[in-house]
Amino acid sequence: MAGRPPSRQRPVETSSRNPISHVSNHRPPAVLLLSGGLDSTTLLAHAVHEGFDVHALSFEYGQRHSHELAAARRVAERYGAAEHRVSRIDLGLFGGSALTDHNLAVPMDRDPAQPSAGVPVTYVPARNTIFLAHALAYAEVIDASDIFIGVNSVDYSGYPDCRPQFIDAFQAMANLATRAGTEEGRPLRIRTPLMSLSKAQIILMGLALGVDYALTTSCYAPSPTGAACGRCDACTLRLRGFAEAGVVDPALQVEGVEQSTTTAAHPFPRD
Repeated sequence: MAGRPPSRQRPVETSSRNPISHVSNHRPPAVLLLSGGLDSTTLLAHAVHEGFDVHALSFEYGQRHSHELAAARRVAERYGAAEHRVSRIDLGLFGGSALTDHNLAVPMDRDPAQPSAGVPVTYVPARNTIFLAHALAYAEVIDASDIFIGVNSVDYSGYPDCRPQFIDAFQAMANLATRAGTEEGRPLRIRTPLMSLSKAQIILMGLALGVDYALTTSCYAPSPTGAACGRCDACTLRLRGFAEAGVVDPALQVEGVEQSTTTAAHPFPRD
């Protein structure tokens, strides 16, 4: 029986156009997990602005659609990633999530202000653990001490691998499991600058950095053309964030979805 082609990473060349970076002769390398969504795009803009030479890493992991990978390629090129790689793994082999198993329905029309009981069906088992493990290997190869991930524990769907406790535990493990941490005296840091921000604060942060959110996608169940459904948890959290930020989401202009804008109660805090 013929097997599938061997998994391999494919580098994606990026443009030198970069409206947000500042000049640095010695930019330290960093690995950044890039999904093409709102959070990771903001994170990319932030990391480049902070002076890192960002090596973006995305995954083709058996997810329901490829629109997020297309968005990741767009934002990697637009916002100055030094390199963008896409790693192919197949989490659909195990299933267990509405994002990798088409037999499981994506929940719709839930109130984002009312968190669901327990971990939702859109949680992909161990996804961030697997993604961070790949990022850790990548970081060792390019001598990077910093790994950026756009996890958030404020306006999120209740995933256990988005909490500070998980990040702290993974960082401790990373420094016990790598040559960089055990022999080279080069501690590895998992950076999560969005962890304690609301969705509105993340959006305001991105807008201050010049992010064009029309390039991004967050929807769990888009149409074949990539149009957002406006009804899944990711869409409703995103819509609420833009409303609280007082701006209209340029990527969520979906038929029948009315957007409102209010003044953000908590503007994004600056360091």
